[in-house]
Amino acid sequence: MKNNPLLINILIALACLILLGGSLCAAFYFGILHMNYPELNGYTIKGVDVSSYQGDIDWDVLSSQEIDFAYIKATEGSSTVDRCFEANWQGASKTDLRIGAYHFFSFESSGENQAKLFCGTVKALPDMLPPVIDVEFYGSFHTADDINVEAVKKELRTMVDILTEHYGVKPVIYVSSATYDTIVKDDFSDCGIWYRSVYSKIPSDIKWTIWQYSNRHVLKGYNGSERYIDMNVISDKTFLNK
Repeated sequence: MKNNPLLINILIALACLILLGGSLCAAFYFGILHMNYPELNGYTIKGVDVSSYQGDIDWDVLSSQEIDFAYIKATEGSSTVDRCFEANWQGASKTDLRIGAYHFFSFESSGENQAKLFCGTVKALPDMLPPVIDVEFYGSFHTADDINVEAVKKELRTMVDILTEHYGVKPVIYVSSATYDTIVKDDFSDCGIWYRSVYSKIPSDIKWTIWQYSNRHVLKGYNGSERYIDMNVISDKTFLNK
């Protein structure tokens, strides 16, 4: 039986597509290829955000890799302090990076108690970046249907006001698309927005201050359980000068 050249070519093409697709997926998985390249749109002020998941960090090494700022997890809820915060805060402060601290917001604790924990943990440094409140769904709280949205907004506003009074600057609120649309969008326009969008650009109608554009970068200088590190850009360089 004679070979069918067309069929052979089709099979070869399909095999190539499968191999190419697999290679692209692997490149993304291992942090070689990324979905977003914000520098192509002029956003070149880059930074990382870290927590205990990155383990012990050599800040001299990390800070040498073309980043300008770093946000460090400090607290969560009303009682949890990140175990690496103090070491990270001290280590990062000795570099040329602009640094700031962030708090993971709990839907189960009062805004006042969460603010007290953060303010008691994060001692202000000269040129410190504005504090950040990380508002995202977690655990059994998957959507806005799982929380009392108005109550959460009230507690978040309390925390925003206390941090503003304590540090003399409005905090930035970190959001996913889900928490932005349901909790933050219409009630916190006085705060900067740190928007997570790792698979695509941020929608053009959203005014953002920081964009978390990747959660799969691999840098040198840390040895924690998490292989990857989040990467971010700032929309306006004057943010670093506040």
